[in-house]
Amino acid sequence: MQVAKQLSIFLKNKPGTLADVCQHLQDEGVNIIGFCVSDTVDHAVVRIVVDEPMRAVHLLGNSGILVVENEVVVIDLKNEPGELARLGKKLAANNVNIDYAYGGISRESSSGVLYLRVSDVRKAMNVLTES
Repeated sequence: MQVAKQLSIFLKNKPGTLADVCQHLQDEGVNIIGFCVSDTVDHAVVRIVVDEPMRAVHLLGNSGILVVENEVVVIDLKNEPGELARLGKKLAANNVNIDYAYGGISRESSSGVLYLRVSDVRKAMNVLTES
């Protein structure tokens, strides 16, 4: 378990915009390791976790793209029934809200990885480290 920088990128919701951003990061050697897209009528919010967040912020900012940084909790989860329920109950019992979450595959193992944006990152880390 760790805390990572998440970059929220605001893009026009039209074909090719996301591909262009991903290509730009690839061209500069920045690897996307976590990814989520939420759309609205005229724009999309792309949330990414990358291997070089500071570099990505500068690259995207220099391209005129609005980027907002947040911290997310990164948790490797076993691929077993009830793992997400256990995690959610533990956070809820300690009054930590999950604002949103998205998943991926762990770089270190074949387990799943969960990216959590929570109301209190430090408290969540303390609560989840106790188990």
